[in-house]
Amino acid sequence: MTPQTTGPGTGTNTDTLDHAMARTQGLDTLLRDLTDRAVVQVPGAVACSVTVRRADRLMTLAGSTGLPSGLDLRQYENGSGPCVDAAETGDAQYAPDLAAETRWPAYTEYALATGVRCVLALPLPVEGETGAALNLYGIEPDSLAQGLDAARAFAERAADAVNEALRIERRQASAADVRTALLSRSVIDQAVGMLMARERIDAHRALERLRRASQDRNVKLRDLCAQVVARASGDASHGGQ
Repeated sequence: MTPQTTGPGTGTNTDTLDHAMARTQGLDTLLRDLTDRAVVQVPGAVACSVTVRRADRLMTLAGSTGLPSGLDLRQYENGSGPCVDAAETGDAQYAPDLAAETRWPAYTEYALATGVRCVLALPLPVEGETGAALNLYGIEPDSLAQGLDAARAFAERAADAVNEALRIERRQASAADVRTALLSRSVIDQAVGMLMARERIDAHRALERLRRASQDRNVKLRDLCAQVVARASGDASHGGQ
């Protein structure tokens, strides 16, 4: 691992993170930008990652350039390590020298093998998630000591940015769900109308027939109705030729 000494955003944390939020195309893009900026702005940091619990498991949502791929994964597999503890307890975890660290023996051995000597994991208060952390790595003993204050300030701003990105994602997902529901309702109504006209029955009986058919065929009602509409449209098209 080699230190990253230059990169985008040499201004204040507030300026750079606000600019990142303005440009981001989604949570993943934002987090990748944040991890690279953390390496630039926190003295002693050579790599950074963001851990978030999703679907009841911890995962690394983004990592900076130079981050060994298994550095966080090894912690998740063992259920033990600084970023796991920071995410689950909400307390900062600082290991100034992994060569002298005794809290996470399996992780420590692996991290030392990758060249990591110093680790700082800071909890991120993320809305709607049960645990998140910003993880910073150094290659010299106590190399992150001079950057502790800068790291804490950066983590506070990062949490704000991540929370805003998550809110945007949730709104987009909600809008997509509404559109899907409206499309489903539309195709079901069309199929009901076609069945009413063909069988000369009321809407209630038509819907019940469609529901029974979907259960008998083990097909979602929406998909069955789409088939009915498509088939009717095809028949009409052929009939008009």
